[in-house]
Amino acid sequence: MTTALSRQVFRLPDLGEGLTEAEIVEWKVAAGDTVEIDQIVVEVETAKAAVEVPVPYAGTVLTLHAEPGTVLAVGEPLIDVGPADEPPAEEPPAEEPAAARYREEERAGSGNVLIGYGTGHTPTKRRRQQNRKPQAPRVISPLVRRLARENDLDLTAISPTGPHGVILRRDVEQAVTGKAPEKPAPADQRQPSETTERIPLRGLRRAVADKLTRSRSEIPDATTWVDVDATGLLAMKDDLRRARPDLGVGLLALLARICVSGLRQFPELNSSVDTGRAEIVRYGHINLGFAAQTDRGLVVPVVRDAHQKTTAQLAAELTRLTGLARSGALPPESLTGGTFTLNNYGVFGVDGSTPIINHPEAALLGVGRIIDRPWVVDGTVTPRKITQLSLTFDHRVCDGGTAGGFLRYVADCVENPSILLAHV
Repeated sequence: MTTALSRQVFRLPDLGEGLTEAEIVEWKVAAGDTVEIDQIVVEVETAKAAVEVPVPYAGTVLTLHAEPGTVLAVGEPLIDVGPADEPPAEEPPAEEPAAARYREEERAGSGNVLIGYGTGHTPTKRRRQQNRKPQAPRVISPLVRRLARENDLDLTAISPTGPHGVILRRDVEQAVTGKAPEKPAPADQRQPSETTERIPLRGLRRAVADKLTRSRSEIPDATTWVDVDATGLLAMKDDLRRARPDLGVGLLALLARICVSGLRQFPELNSSVDTGRAEIVRYGHINLGFAAQTDRGLVVPVVRDAHQKTTAQLAAELTRLTGLARSGALPPESLTGGTFTLNNYGVFGVDGSTPIINHPEAALLGVGRIIDRPWVVDGTVTPRKITQLSLTFDHRVCDGGTAGGFLRYVADCVENPSILLAHV
């Protein structure tokens, strides 16, 4: 193992994609631990994704410069590493040894591994054992730790009600008020809280807030919608599932295929506005974003060069990106560069919406839930699978005629998917 010759200060690296700061989520090491080159030392959350950061030095961890929940700018000190035989810069107080406190934290899960530091391997961690508590409270959330500190509470004295003995926010709040923790309600019930909370607008939530605010302030958007009979589209999906189950083509992939075809017919909507140069930028490629709900909130992964993919390839890419998003392993570059967004909010059981455009794109197609409704077919009222399509568009890039033409084309393809064959 190569050891550091002197004290090395590892600063928060440039995480790419224009990111300027990150929040410390969880330390993977503590002062006094021995680390090797490329060992993961901390998990941070940026405005785009959770990222595991490796250290480019080997030796002994001397100092951790920030506690979980702290937001650091790129270039600020993150961790100090010294020679393997050098002790930590200062020993933590006996009643709260930092090494034990960080080491015993419950692991909250991993995100994307940052590439470009060290040798590319992840060696087994070797740690010193001094000052280690035999048992420590299991806490996942940095906010729970902070709430306990602010109220001078000993976490070891709090009875956990979370799964696997995890201390939850309500446990700390009940300890503050002197009440005994109550058993959690069933999973499908939400208990109202009498405690006012202040939740920091950070990471992904702040990035979403900034983007939506900018979209609303800069883009003069308009929305048009239409009810459509999706019976034919669902029949096509079922036929494909039976004939080629290996392709994994679902409803979202078919809608993506329709969007790509529609954008080929109406390229005005595959664009953005460069306000600085007073120009409309019309893209020759289609990078299709799609809304995906995750534990970290709503994210919009991007299928790059969707216009070059078959329906089966679109399905595979949608599945891959959705899996990465839900596991927290989606790389930041997969969340940028979109030229049009597809939002299937029908999965939330709603019929329609007027969604906010994903700035700097020019349009977004929304799809509501598909339910049985009475519909007139050949003069006869009959139950059909009906959904509502809505298109929100930037009125600077086109007028209502173009937007209506695109939406009508999409609706016709949903009602009669064979139309797609005319534009292959």
